[in-house]
Amino acid sequence: MIIGLTGGIGSGKSAAANFFHSEGVTVLDADQLAREVIEQNTPGFQSIVDYFGSDIIGEDGSIDRAKLRQEIFDDKEKKKAIESITHPLVRDLMAERIAASTSPYSIIMVPLIFETNSMSAYNRILVIDCDTKLQLERATLRDNNSSEQIQKILDSQCSRTERLSIANDVIPNNDTLENLKTRSLAMHKFYLGLCKK
Repeated sequence: MIIGLTGGIGSGKSAAANFFHSEGVTVLDADQLAREVIEQNTPGFQSIVDYFGSDIIGEDGSIDRAKLRQEIFDDKEKKKAIESITHPLVRDLMAERIAASTSPYSIIMVPLIFETNSMSAYNRILVIDCDTKLQLERATLRDNNSSEQIQKILDSQCSRTERLSIANDVIPNNDTLENLKTRSLAMHKFYLGLCKK
């Protein structure tokens, strides 16, 4: 069974994922995999450099991710190009890691399931849901960004209602980390039950 774990910026996705991980569940972070497939000396790295030119390489010889983000943020064509390079590579790596997993089910942490219309890639979708005002506060504190910057990211993501519309399961996260843990562990037990059926 593959669970797609999603939620907006600052919703507590990573914290929830850590609780599942501590129970021995394989947790894959799509963003992390996207970084791996463009590391130096990979086909992904070469394809991006071929497309954007060597200006995209940072001083350490790796792809300058901040520069890359800037390049594609306002340019739909470039964004499409990056996605056509990275998405198939991420999918392959993900399939490899899931095949190697020994846990009863796997969780894939993906920020943009609704936005990429990739619901069918998962057996169930778990949304970590939280009040928008809280998201803004948490993400601003965590990322050391201005609330304007975080608001921009929030605006570029789907709405809370849209995200909840694709959920099979929801964990509310409007209070303490301890409560998030309790709810995550209850969900873990529920998933183990589903795996046994």
